[in-house]
Amino acid sequence: MKKKDCYKLGKIIKKFSFKGEVIAKIDTDQPNTYEKIEFLFLEIDNKLVPYFIDNSKLHKSNLLRIKFQDIDSETKAQKIINKNIFLPTDTLPKLIGNKFYYHEIIGFGVIDYNHGKIGNIVGVNDQTAQSLFVIDSRGIEILIPITDEFITNVDRAKKEIHIKSPEGLINLFTN
Repeated sequence: MKKKDCYKLGKIIKKFSFKGEVIAKIDTDQPNTYEKIEFLFLEIDNKLVPYFIDNSKLHKSNLLRIKFQDIDSETKAQKIINKNIFLPTDTLPKLIGNKFYYHEIIGFGVIDYNHGKIGNIVGVNDQTAQSLFVIDSRGIEILIPITDEFITNVDRAKKEIHIKSPEGLINLFTN
């Protein structure tokens, strides 16, 4: 499986038991969707390697407790700590309306109510308290918070996201 055909679900963050169970932090609004998955891809040496799951269940809000097949000791579990976990993008449910997956909007144009076309989304910064669109505007990086208050329309056919940004926000980057 190629990385471009998958999405990052999260990361294995720690061991859970002496029997090889691990805890993965998953990045999702619907963690219960992933309780009964049968396999994951782990990123090992920049390659996605399939790992089959014996058992998985939610552990607190966005943590998933996983028992992989063939990982039956703390030593084996230690080898997969801090590995990113992926699933094929075709396993994602289709979203409609103004809901979207971060990976699907890369390359979308951003149209602001007051400023017109700002630029294209080149990434999403989700490492901050508020996730941000990273927009390339003719070589200038513009960061716009991803919030329902700003997003007025997602047009998948035209690959555009329409926003109404607060007064002065875009000028912070362009002036």
